[in-house]
Order: sequence, then C-alpha cells, then structure tokens
Amino acid sequence: MNVVDARPLELLAEEIVRRLTVEVEASGRHVHLSRAHVEALFGPGFQLTPVKELSQPGQYACAQRVTLEGPRGSIPNVVVLGPERGESQVEISLTDGVTLGVTPPVRLSGDIQGTPGIVLRNGDRSVVLDHGLIAAKSHIHLTPADAARFGVAQGQTVRLKCLTNRPVTLEAVEVRISKEFAPAAHIDYDEANACGFRKGDRGLILP
Repeated sequence: MNVVDARPLELLAEEIVRRLTVEVEASGRHVHLSRAHVEALFGPGFQLTPVKELSQPGQYACAQRVTLEGPRGSIPNVVVLGPERGESQVEISLTDGVTLGVTPPVRLSGDIQGTPGIVLRNGDRSVVLDHGLIAAKSHIHLTPADAARFGVAQGQTVRLKCLTNRPVTLEAVEVRISKEFAPAAHIDYDEANACGFRKGDRGLILP
C-alpha cells in the first residue's frame, strides 16, 4: 500500500491562503510621545526603553507606562510605543472613551488636528494634551508589491472580511502603502472582540 505524503499539499494550501489573505492584528490602547513629553513625564534627558519589536519595522513597545485621565475615569498601565514622534498621540477604543468620559473621533494615526485632549500621568508628573486623542480607524499596511497583488491603491477604502471565530466584514478599511511596511490589517480591540479574533487569524480584502 502506497502512503501519500500530505505535507506538500498542506504547504501549498498554506501558501495559497497566505497570498490571498492578509494577517489581522489587534491593536490595544497605547501612547506615542514627543521628546518634550517624554521628558515631562519621565525626567530631563530620559530615553524610552524598547522591550518588544512590533510587526511594523522600526516600531516597538517600551517598558514605560502611563495613566490616562479623563473627565469620568482613568485607565492605568497604558503602554508607550516608540520611537518618539513630533507630536504626542493617544489611541484608545470607543469603549475606553466611555470609561474616560471622552468621545474620540475615528481617525488614522497622525491625523490629530481638531481632536480632543487627555491627561497623561506618571506618578506625580503629568502632561495635559489639548489634542491628540483618537480611536484608530481600521487600516491595512501593504508594501507596493503586496498592493499590486491585491489590486488596491494608497488611500483606497476596502472591505475586510475577518476570517475569525465569528466572521465579520469591516467596511471602509483604509489602505496604506509603503515600502517600509510589513503587510498586516490593524483593527482595535472593540472590533477584535466583536469578531472573536485570535492571534494568527487572517482577513480577505474585498472591494
């Protein structure tokens, strides 16, 4: 009796899935800080301490944590991401906004003009941001080669079918293209919880 080795077929199937879909990642609440606000919260000359590389090249989680303070409540132990930015920015979910008593607009990272502010605290040190609070709009990072393969363009909005435990199709997901990116779709924890997301899940890009 001949025994057929199924591994080549399994590898082929995995490659087909990889080429037709994009990895989905859930982004939790986090803070980006400017140089001035790093020093205001942690002391003059302080340097952020990288502890974990993120999926996007050059991005990392830091050892430092801050507390977010809003009109209604606070959220402690919020991770700071590096590297430093020109302007500070806080990304939370809409559910976090209820806890804090604020309503963050849904924006892409970096689009912070006209947004609400928030208080950042580290012990007895604090910074009052007059703007910079957003709920991150779901988006897809792609390289130019990946974008060509999927047939999408910079700034295009697509649908993302999350192939998860509770499949959900997200509307108006924005495509972001750069040779510096690693391909991944980013959703926040509200969206991740709604679709039963688990690490390693993938999504299908639809027009």
